Amino acid sequence: MDVLKEALNKIPYIGFPNIGIRDIIDILVVAYLIYIVLAWIKDTRTWALFKGVVIILAVASAAYILQLHTLWWVVSNTITVGTIALLVVFQPELRRALEQIGRGNLFESLLSNVGEHGDGLSNESIEGITKACMHMSKFKTGALIVLEQETQLGDVERTGIKIDSAISSQLLINIFEKNTPLHDGAVIIKNNRISAATCFLPLSDSLEISKDLGTRHRAAIGISEVTDALVLVVSEENGTISCVRNGRIKRGLDAELIKKILAATQKKKRNDKRRLDRKKVIWKGKSKHE
Repeated sequence: MDVLKEALNKIPYIGFPNIGIRDIIDILVVAYLIYIVLAWIKDTRTWALFKGVVIILAVASAAYILQLHTLWWVVSNTITVGTIALLVVFQPELRRALEQIGRGNLFESLLSNVGEHGDGLSNESIEGITKACMHMSKFKTGALIVLEQETQLGDVERTGIKIDSAISSQLLINIFEKNTPLHDGAVIIKNNRISAATCFLPLSDSLEISKDLGTRHRAAIGISEVTDALVLVVSEENGTISCVRNGRIKRGLDAELIKKILAATQKKKRNDKRRLDRKKVIWKGKSKHE
């Protein structure tokens, strides 16, 4: 307790400066720019990396205030090197953001994403996906279906063609039909809708992947390694249906198993949402009494 008091006493007192109209405008503009950046990042895979950076900065602040010299030395040196590393890691996202600003599409994409929060797949959607997979398996039609979970896939969606349609087995079958314009690439499903098609996925460079698996399966494993997405793959060679998540693949799925996997995934998503909504209600209740 004495250590904490001593650390707090070392923080210099900052008085209230004279704030004018220009200062208020300056603060509002900076706050708005920060909001835009955060809103854009939240719709990409960069959000998970950003949360990691925030945690490191929080640890650095705590180490500095509490005078934890060894921890501060480690974290400060990590931040110095990490600044350059972040530019390398975020290079594709930074380039894409600059391109969108140049085309004037950044604000439009942000506004279109406001209020998009789904409760997961409906029973009709699960039935439609299962029916489509079984049909494509029967006729050996290659398919790659990515179901978004907690990690946003906005940057992956932008590589394809936006559809924004209700989920149906007929539409999925038609998308992946051979020699059609949309058959090449992945379909992204989010908020209980088919969001985009012909999307490009990052290929996994793992050496443990079986040589029997082609580019479609390697792409499915690749997106599952960098996100928490659930991916369904239908093989064009033998019609085998596979499920990929967290870099692991399960092959030889049938209709019942597909339904169980989709239902279990969406049940977890709905429970997480209810837990979050419950916390919001509790917090609002506390604020009212206070």
